[in-house]
Amino acid sequence: MSERAPEPAATRPGLSEDWLALLLGLAIFLLSSGVFAGVDLLGWGLKVEVWNRLGAGLGPVSKDLAGTLSGPLSLLLTYLFLAALMGLGARALRIRIASFALAFTVVFAISIACLVLGHYAHIAATPDQLKKLGISWSLNLTGEAGYILALLAGLAVGNFSPRFATTIKEATRPELYIKTAIVIMGAALGVKAAESVGLASAVLFRGLCAIIEAYLIYWALVYWVARRFFGFSKEWAAPLASGISICGVSAAIATGGAIRARPVVPIMVSSLVVVFSVVELLLLPFLAQHLLWREPLVAGAWMGLSVKTDGAAVASGAIVDSLIRAKALAEVGVAYKDGWMLMTATTVKVFIDVFIGIWAFVLAIIWCTKIDVRPGEKVRAREIWERFPKFVIGYALTFLILLVLCLAEPGALKAAKLATAESNAFRQIFFVMTFFTIGVVSNFRKLWEEGIGRLAAVYLVCLFGFIIWIGLLFSWIFFHGVKPPLAGV
Repeated sequence: MSERAPEPAATRPGLSEDWLALLLGLAIFLLSSGVFAGVDLLGWGLKVEVWNRLGAGLGPVSKDLAGTLSGPLSLLLTYLFLAALMGLGARALRIRIASFALAFTVVFAISIACLVLGHYAHIAATPDQLKKLGISWSLNLTGEAGYILALLAGLAVGNFSPRFATTIKEATRPELYIKTAIVIMGAALGVKAAESVGLASAVLFRGLCAIIEAYLIYWALVYWVARRFFGFSKEWAAPLASGISICGVSAAIATGGAIRARPVVPIMVSSLVVVFSVVELLLLPFLAQHLLWREPLVAGAWMGLSVKTDGAAVASGAIVDSLIRAKALAEVGVAYKDGWMLMTATTVKVFIDVFIGIWAFVLAIIWCTKIDVRPGEKVRAREIWERFPKFVIGYALTFLILLVLCLAEPGALKAAKLATAESNAFRQIFFVMTFFTIGVVSNFRKLWEEGIGRLAAVYLVCLFGFIIWIGLLFSWIFFHGVKPPLAGV
């Protein structure tokens, strides 16, 4: 689920990143909610739009401030706010503030540069924007091209500038950034769900059904392949099966803890998950655009079921959302509302996240009672809570609060859209920092030197041999024929 292998819990002082992401996301959500009381607290936040003249691409998210607040000033205010907010987070994690501040400044600057460049008109403009922007052609990648540029920049740093990567390591926290972004995103998806209650209910129900295959099919197959064909011990096969089949790093760490595996086991598996998530992120959204542009929610669910880290899965959902909307508009003139493919990918992924704790608890019982029996040892029910991803609570809260509010008070929908537009400006920045830092922690050479080759072989065989194709099959079964709402409807 998360994008890097954290230290064992016993050696990490202070608040966990999981709890911190929950608090940071809720803080931004609460500040954005000021609009319901007529107080605009985040309207100065930076909004990046498609541009062919740089100054025209930056500005405040609030239209009321567009005439009085310049783009560079909005950028400066956004940086100062996030630096202060993340500085408080660093203090909670007991990180040295000075070293974190410097590293965060670099991460923020490179990420924003990539985001802005990704919105350049010849890269990002969709066919309906060409005339307005005064250009005759574009790569049609939408502004999410900035995420890809950030990922490539991170890969360059992580693999060719290890000394620089070490310098910014205190702020290289993709797990923290993506979980915070997901908490924020819950509110926007709640508003979208309120606008189309029937479709949102279908997505939630179908997503819950679809994740069953991750536990009943993926895990057993990967475990069997690792044991039968590659000769891995149970200690290695179980975290490997969880990491490949369920949800990446957190699943591997949770499984390792549940079965009392040596720390090196989930750490190695987690590193492998990061590498392959990058590969999936670079390939699957474009494959989905080619194969599934007529079945957009199938594509969204496929990203959630196949890509094994939260950052890469949600990011894949964002990219496929933009790519398929652009292709549908270009090919048949159909303009879908944005966010529904992303919502589908995120919903499926969050359902998987929710069950990590339960799965770890089940494995703990099996290992303690059947495989690694130790006299007098009992499995505590508290294990479920300890393994439960806390940021999911924030996602559910922001989603449900906005959904219930908009359904109960239809007049609040306008304010809710403004609030989520302002919080989404920060969610977009957390997204792009996730992409950049995912790349930074993906040092391919180092992982190969550590003997990750045989593990990679299992991953390669399982992922491309059956996992992504089974995921596609279940996505098709549950989401075939379900379409997002049309824009303007």
